[in-house]
Amino acid sequence: MRSILALLATLIAITGCHSPYVAATVSNRGSRPIELLEVDYPSASFGSQNLAPGADFHYRFKVLGSGSMKLLYTDSTHQDHKSDGTFVKEGAEGALVITITDTGVTWQAAPTVSAGK
Repeated sequence: MRSILALLATLIAITGCHSPYVAATVSNRGSRPIELLEVDYPSASFGSQNLAPGADFHYRFKVLGSGSMKLLYTDSTHQDHKSDGTFVKEGAEGALVITITDTGVTWQAAPTVSAGK
């Protein structure tokens, strides 16, 4: 009996559990600091109080539901900006890079981020 339990525990440890998540990076490649940023996705949001020029903000999240993402941010001149992003489905996983520049925002999502379940 002990050997069966030990074997079962070993198999569980080897196979492990996998929970899908999106690994997001928000990069400020502009010349001015970002004073406030918020990324909205279905069922939640994340953000930061400030992001210096050249800095990156990393965040991992699980997508529940489906819908479009958006980025809201305030620059150092107190101007508000909005960028509509990629569509995500529940179960999405992979890398997502949001790059803020002086001329706009780009969204680069791995194909699995939009695919989901």
